[in-house]
Amino acid sequence: MIKTEEMTLNMGPQHPSTHGILRLILKLNGEIVTAIDPDLGFLHRGVEKMGENLTYAEFVIHTDRLDYLNSMNNNHAYVLAVERLGDIKVPERAEYLRVICAELNRIASHLFFIGTTGMDLGNFTILLYCFRDRERILQIFEKICGARLTYSYFRLGGVGFDFPPGMEQEILDFTAYLKPRLKDYDRLLTDNMIFQKRLIGVGRLSREDAINWGTSGPVLRASGVKWDLRRNDPYSIYDRFDFEIPIGENGDCWDRYMVRVREIRECIKIVEQACKTLPAGEIRSKVSRIFKPPGGEVYSRVEVPKGELGFYIVSDKSTKPYRIHIKAPSFVNLSSIIEVGRGCLIADVVAILANYDIVLGEIDR
Repeated sequence: MIKTEEMTLNMGPQHPSTHGILRLILKLNGEIVTAIDPDLGFLHRGVEKMGENLTYAEFVIHTDRLDYLNSMNNNHAYVLAVERLGDIKVPERAEYLRVICAELNRIASHLFFIGTTGMDLGNFTILLYCFRDRERILQIFEKICGARLTYSYFRLGGVGFDFPPGMEQEILDFTAYLKPRLKDYDRLLTDNMIFQKRLIGVGRLSREDAINWGTSGPVLRASGVKWDLRRNDPYSIYDRFDFEIPIGENGDCWDRYMVRVREIRECIKIVEQACKTLPAGEIRSKVSRIFKPPGGEVYSRVEVPKGELGFYIVSDKSTKPYRIHIKAPSFVNLSSIIEVGRGCLIADVVAILANYDIVLGEIDR
């Protein structure tokens, strides 16, 4: 008789499809996954503790290094928390500049997701298309703040630099360029039968499980929960713009993919509205170089491409935070892979992990 037994397989931390330094411990019955245990900590840097040894302004650059594909929104989440703690008012023009940059960065993050998901599942061409178009956003950011990845553009009370002359029109030219390109993505990837078979019905997460696991962002909305902080708990000036919240029905990999694809179109709407109504004025309010907020605590959250990013800050009236804790959406979303991956094939684990769009920089803080 042939003796069979359960096999333990390490996927990562060197596996190219783990999107960084992640180890998944798989329990296998043949090719069927019976259990997944994510093993973290390979990239841990003690970011929160570093924040407690820096001034409030100095910590902005470290938020760039969390989800390094989404630095603008990371900046936004942190400065918003400090501004609420210190009751700092932000000029009107600065709010618009923040929203434009945050939504452009959301588009860039989703383009990276589409490209890498296609590549993980065997379509390398889509990666080149997405990086070609993402490059135009990086060029815009380079003109605005001089950086292409870790921007440190937001400041307490506003932003670091105003838009250079003609930037609003350059951004509108880019959105006009991107709209027809999205149809190319559909022809190349979305309408691909092999790609559909790899995602449809794979990695289902029910509405109840999505809520119970605490997921957020596209992972939550793909399960049919219409929850977006820009709409449900508005911050900055998002309540002034007209845009929709895409949701899915089945909570599978296909829905999570489509939610992000459709979200790009909504981001374009916000960017165009903000550029066309951008007011004149100051870009930063006056904040003391020796900033000491009143004692107390605050939790502030924003909607980033991967979900809810929150900063909890405790002040002891000094120039440095007494405590900082970061709620990272990639960390919370990844925990649900324990539920989603049970019963799938080994090949499906690659699709599910790519579909979650995690970045280890904000998981291993």
